[in-house]
Amino acid sequence: MSAVPDLSLLINGPGGRVEDEADIYAEAMEIDATGSQIADRGVFWYGNFFPDMQAWDKLVPLRGRGAGGTTVFIGFPASEMSCHMSVFPARTYKRAHRHGPGRVIVIPKGEGYSIMWPEGHDQVVVPWHEGSMFVPPGRWFHQHFNAGSEPARYLALHPLPQFAGYADEQVQDPTEDQIDYSREEPWVRQKFEEELRKRGTTSLMPEDAYTIPNYEWTY
Repeated sequence: MSAVPDLSLLINGPGGRVEDEADIYAEAMEIDATGSQIADRGVFWYGNFFPDMQAWDKLVPLRGRGAGGTTVFIGFPASEMSCHMSVFPARTYKRAHRHGPGRVIVIPKGEGYSIMWPEGHDQVVVPWHEGSMFVPPGRWFHQHFNAGSEPARYLALHPLPQFAGYADEQVQDPTEDQIDYSREEPWVRQKFEEELRKRGTTSLMPEDAYTIPNYEWTY
């Protein structure tokens, strides 16, 4: 009922409220989100159907995750569901981060891998390409690496608001939910450079990102 709040449609079938036809096919456009829960998220897309997630280019800088990436948040009419899509350059990678459960990640474009791990345990490498999908378990760190020669895109489907918490009462300090490049384990960089060598390329990560805490990327 969070996704389809029209009770008559759920009980009686077709014949309930139908969305405005203009909302069915979404356009890449900015909307005014003033006063809403997504007001601080920059560009926001809104609609029922997004025909080509590879083509949309009206994104804004995603500061904080690194790699000079851009992003857009996405909403749907009469629904609590939301998601966001991020694009980040070839031969770069994002900072590791973690959050609560229920995020589903889909790859509309690109080639690379992600590393996921629960704190204090071994890492799991998840290779991906166009059409891949994977789910980081709740409170697992995860980190995305673009090993290809073109910008990569990942679409993250969010859980409904009532399920978006940490699901872990032991969490004491949410500020520890991201690992800066300057604090990551050396093997992270080494593996990335090794994967690029297999493809005959080299990393485009700036050296300063590894020595300057919270390095500011140029967008």
